[in-house]
Amino acid sequence: MPSAESRHPHKSTGPGSRSRAEPLPFVAAADLPRELDRPGSRWLIDGLWAAQGVGLIGGAPKCCKTWLALDLAVSVASATDALGCFPVVEPGGVLLYAAEDALGNLRERLEAICSARHRGLAQLDLHLITADSLRLDTRRDLERLSATIEQTSPRMLVLDPLVRMHRCDENSAADMAALLGELRSLQRAHDLAIVLVHHLRKSGSVGQPGQALRGSGDLHAWGDSNLYLRRRDRTLRMTVEHRSAPSPEPFDLELAQEPTCHLRLIQQQDGPDPRATSALAERLMAVMEKSEQPVGRKTLREKLKVRNESLGQALIRLRDEGRIERCEGGFRVHHTQQRAVPVPTLRDRAGTERQISLLNPPLSAPDDSHSQ
Repeated sequence: MPSAESRHPHKSTGPGSRSRAEPLPFVAAADLPRELDRPGSRWLIDGLWAAQGVGLIGGAPKCCKTWLALDLAVSVASATDALGCFPVVEPGGVLLYAAEDALGNLRERLEAICSARHRGLAQLDLHLITADSLRLDTRRDLERLSATIEQTSPRMLVLDPLVRMHRCDENSAADMAALLGELRSLQRAHDLAIVLVHHLRKSGSVGQPGQALRGSGDLHAWGDSNLYLRRRDRTLRMTVEHRSAPSPEPFDLELAQEPTCHLRLIQQQDGPDPRATSALAERLMAVMEKSEQPVGRKTLREKLKVRNESLGQALIRLRDEGRIERCEGGFRVHHTQQRAVPVPTLRDRAGTERQISLLNPPLSAPDDSHSQ
C-alpha cells in the first residue's frame, strides 16, 4: 500500500520540513515586457510573417507552395518586398532544405525570382542544405541541423516539405507535439523564424483553412504565422493567419511568366494595397512623432492629402500593432511611460512599504471627426 507521502506529495511530512524541489521561475504580470519593449520589429515580413515566428505554408499539391517558400527566402535574403508587395522588416540570411526538388531545379527557380527583383543570386546570403535526407524526429539530425544553423546564422529556416522529414504518425497528437516542440526549441535557441511547407487534406474543410491541414490539429495550433494557398482556376487564393496580430483579407496570386517566372499579387480594384497601407502608416507615424500634442483625424487628412478610407485603414493597423493610441484630441504615439499613474504607498503584512502603479483607462472622448 502506498505511503501517505506518495499519495499526497504536496503535503509536508513534518512541521519543520520543506520541499527540496527548486521552484519554477515566475514573474509578476505587471513586470512582463510589452511587445513594444522588444528590440526590433514584431515582423520579419510586414503583415505576412512574424519576427522569429514559426508556421506553415499549407496547400494542395501543385499549388505553388514551394514557389511561395522560395519567394519568402529570396525576399528576406535580398531585403526586397515579398510577392512584390510586403516589405521585409528584418532582412538577413536564409537556410533552406528542399527534400523534393533537385538542386539544379531549385537554382533555376531562385534565379528567376532574383531576376524579377533585379538582384543577382550571388548577392544573397542564402544557403541550401544538400544532405540526401534530414530526419527531424532523430536526435542526430536535429543536432546536425542546429550546428548548421549556428554556422550560417540565418534569420529564417525553410523546410520543404514536412512529410519528407520524419517517420512519425502525422495523425498522432503526441508524435507531432514532440516533433514540433523540438522545432520550437530550435527557433528559441537560435532566434530565427521557421517556415514548414505542408499539405492540405484532399477533402479539406471549407471553414478555417488551418483545419484542413493534413494530420494532427497540433500543426495548426503551432504556427505563429500560417499561409494557405488554394487554386482558383488560373489564380491562387492566399489566406494569412497570425497568432498575435490581425490578418489581412485573403488575396489572389498568379505565377507570372514575365520578366521571369515568379509569384506576384493580383491587385484587387476594390481592396486596399497592403504596400500602400504600410507606407501610409509610416507617414502617419512621422507626423505624430513630430507633434507634441495629439493629432486629430481631420488634421492628418489635410497634412497627408489622403482619402478618409485609406487613413482609417492605416490608423487601424497602427492601433492593432500598439504603435499609437486614441486619446482626447485625436491620436498620439503610444508612450508607455505616460500611461503609468502613481498610487499612494502601501504597506504589506510584513510592514514593508511598496509602491504600485495602475494603467490609465483609455479615454473615450471623440476626436475632431469620425471615430474608428
